[in-house]
Amino acid sequence: MKIANKKVTAERLVKDALAKAKHFADYNIFTFLNEEGAIKKAREIDAKIAKGEKVGKLAGVPYALKDNFLSPEGETTASAHILQGFTSPVTATAVAKLEAEGAIMIGRTNLDAFAHGSSTENSYFGPTLNAFDRERVAGGSSGGSAVAVALDIVEFATGTDTGGSIRQPASFNGVYGLKPTYGCISRYGVVAMASSTDCIGFFTKTPDDMDLLMSIASGQDSKDMTTLPDYYNTELERSHLGHAQGRSPKLTVLDETSSSSISNNHKASGCRVGIIKDFDNDSVDAEIRQALKEKCELLKSKGHEIVELEMPSLKYALSAYYIIVPAEVASNLSRYDGIRYGFRSDDSAVLDDLYDHTRSEGFMPENKRRIMIGNFVLSSGFYDAYFLKAAKARTLIIKEYEKAFSKVDFILTPVAPNPAFKLGEKVNDPVAMYLEDVMSVSLNLAGVPGLTVPAGKTKTGLPLGLQLVGPRRSDKNLIEFAKELK
Repeated sequence: MKIANKKVTAERLVKDALAKAKHFADYNIFTFLNEEGAIKKAREIDAKIAKGEKVGKLAGVPYALKDNFLSPEGETTASAHILQGFTSPVTATAVAKLEAEGAIMIGRTNLDAFAHGSSTENSYFGPTLNAFDRERVAGGSSGGSAVAVALDIVEFATGTDTGGSIRQPASFNGVYGLKPTYGCISRYGVVAMASSTDCIGFFTKTPDDMDLLMSIASGQDSKDMTTLPDYYNTELERSHLGHAQGRSPKLTVLDETSSSSISNNHKASGCRVGIIKDFDNDSVDAEIRQALKEKCELLKSKGHEIVELEMPSLKYALSAYYIIVPAEVASNLSRYDGIRYGFRSDDSAVLDDLYDHTRSEGFMPENKRRIMIGNFVLSSGFYDAYFLKAAKARTLIIKEYEKAFSKVDFILTPVAPNPAFKLGEKVNDPVAMYLEDVMSVSLNLAGVPGLTVPAGKTKTGLPLGLQLVGPRRSDKNLIEFAKELK
């Protein structure tokens, strides 16, 4: 560690990161810069090192925080007008774990308001620009975090993924982005979108950085009853790899004392990687399909087997997702009324008007659309026709993945059907925007992990990404296997 070895100070790293953030201000990455607080923490870490005191694994490392994570620094707005003025009295569990290891938050990043969107164009603060083409979207909802890492402002950034909100912007900006197994990282202190599909994850430049962050952030939390026991660091049983079709396991998960999830004597060899036949069609950009073929050839050259999979239930994923998620959104957003915290409309003579005007002015159009869809599918006479059927489709999708992972160790697919699209191109066409999620939402419905891996660029220089998918609790091996795609 350069800081611990006194090759560079934490204060220098933080000031450099803040300078970069200001240099790229016109990309609209940050909603708040934590200058005073970040420099103060950096100086505290430098003082500890000067005294020879022990510091954490992330001591002095600047990071960016998606603005739907609660922490006392600055306002937590989720890039929504209705939360302006809200300063959190609590700290999200994931944030507390990172900062306990010495990470320093330099600022809050822009997102689609309440994480509703696939482009960061639905932010009250305006869109974030793509790191490689300022006329194109950053992806969403975690667009600001992805661009902060892609432009080398910070080493890592936090994100949330409800249907692709980490993986898609990671793909659009050429960085690694992980949606872990549902329940791997606590959601406590993160503004809820859809509680049964929300996942906390990260953007990084390398798989090793992702592994380190996961080892710190994962684990059970008494404040979030959906969290799983800490399998990421402590599970000693053999991994799923090689169990497909009764083969002998090829990889072994090591204990928490190891610096790597797979020992040098157990490097990935002879794994089966599934390719979803249903995603290989003309609706997917030709350059993305070519990138997938090239990565398949690379894997073959390293001794892995490529297996074609038919997963017909996945065609229901997008429809099921946009019934289940808006239903949960409608419930989660009902708490924002202008009474207890955040924005309150002044144009209100009576209580009903206060609710009406505050929510009308405070929510973005996409927020309102999802609230209305959610209340509709949950309403009397429509619950059975829509929500119940979507829940049954979700069960089919879960079983489809279980069946697939009895045949293969990993699945490799596109993240989205297209590279980053132009600003304004789809913002007024909700259906076209929702179709951007067609390849990502099924993972959230099934609760399985997915990791975006950079896969080259288009002829015009736009990044391309693919997602590596594994069974539940395979996060550690997923990150390690990503190195095979380099």
